[in-house]
Amino acid sequence: MQTINIALLQLKATPNNQKANLEKGLEACHKAAELKADIILFPEMWNIGYTAYDPNKKDDHEKWLSSAIKIDDDFVKSFQKQAKKLNTAIAITYLEKYKNKPKNTASLIDRHGKIVMSYAKVHTCDFDVREASMTSGKDFFVCDLDTTKGKVKTGIMICYDREFPESARILMLKGAELILVPNACPLKNDPLLGDVRLAQLRSRAFENMASIAVTNYPAPYQNCDGNSCAFNPDGSVIFQANEKEGIYIAKFDMEKIRKFRKTEVWGNAFRKPQCYKKLLNDKS
Repeated sequence: MQTINIALLQLKATPNNQKANLEKGLEACHKAAELKADIILFPEMWNIGYTAYDPNKKDDHEKWLSSAIKIDDDFVKSFQKQAKKLNTAIAITYLEKYKNKPKNTASLIDRHGKIVMSYAKVHTCDFDVREASMTSGKDFFVCDLDTTKGKVKTGIMICYDREFPESARILMLKGAELILVPNACPLKNDPLLGDVRLAQLRSRAFENMASIAVTNYPAPYQNCDGNSCAFNPDGSVIFQANEKEGIYIAKFDMEKIRKFRKTEVWGNAFRKPQCYKKLLNDKS
């Protein structure tokens, strides 16, 4: 297997304008394919630009809910067609229609245009009025993603998921060698945390011997600061963007990654799950 190229689409969206974001997203996928991307990764909730609603404004919540779409919506289908046309996998993100409370979803489309996995954010930010109005996902998933370079065992976690070690750990236990992370928050310049989130991501890669790719919104957009990034399973930095809007390519040497995973002592090599029963206790 050769190097896997992941395009990190660090782009500004148009708030609550799915049509504009569809057009910009499709054009960005075309440009990413010209850069020889094997996988294209969008930031979190691209279809509406991760916008919120104002609980103090009448009918604003209903208007926001109306932005939610089903998995068979033309928005998603358009990216399926684009993936097949470009022979490139696409991880597209959107507010998914679901009963009374929508989901924060990422669908992974393979190069044949087939949705091979859809994941709803498990750790919704319930301290935030927007995500407190969502339905949390119930599990983490891994699939065999077919690329022109061969199959890659791929999982997804979204933004706040990365702050819980269990997210990446479960993906590792399910076989993920690559974890895709759509994001929407400050990664390097948080007023309270500084660049702690970058350290978190690097740690998740190392402790699980899994490669990680993250796409964030650029600055200034929705309080985000760019710094989309990628890490090897040994914790080394493959790539880190600046704050500016752009399409960035992170290159993953899968032969080197797999050799490291087979020969080193982290990940699942010497775990002692019989001692972790407290983790299964759902009482605080």
